[in-house]
Amino acid sequence: MADTNQLEEGTTLTLDFEKLAKVGDSHVIPCAVQNADTHEVILVAYVNDQALAKAIETRSAVFWSTSRNELWEKGKTSGETFDLLEVRVNCEQNSLVYIVRPRRGGICHTKNEAGEPRDCYYRRLDLESGELVNLNP
Repeated sequence: MADTNQLEEGTTLTLDFEKLAKVGDSHVIPCAVQNADTHEVILVAYVNDQALAKAIETRSAVFWSTSRNELWEKGKTSGETFDLLEVRVNCEQNSLVYIVRPRRGGICHTKNEAGEPRDCYYRRLDLESGELVNLNP
């Protein structure tokens, strides 16, 4: 796997198709996160029953960290937290959408050149070259 800087800032597409296999028996479902104001999808994370219960209780975006195997309130460390406004469930009840409002600024742990947090989907795939293009450098 590429180092973090290359993974997060590089132009090479290195998708992790093994992510769910690494989760093991954590019993999670994917959760897309949508900004209530802009309607942008700003993050995809995983939720288990414990994370969903905590999110509902605190009205904050809480997930299950598949890499650390623990509850994860998005932005607790960086300060880029969210108010949880709504939870939507898909027809097969195997994925969720959190409708959120960022309490301040962006949401990603990565920052642009101005030092501002971005949304997690700050790059697009150039369909001709196959390279990633940074939309918020």
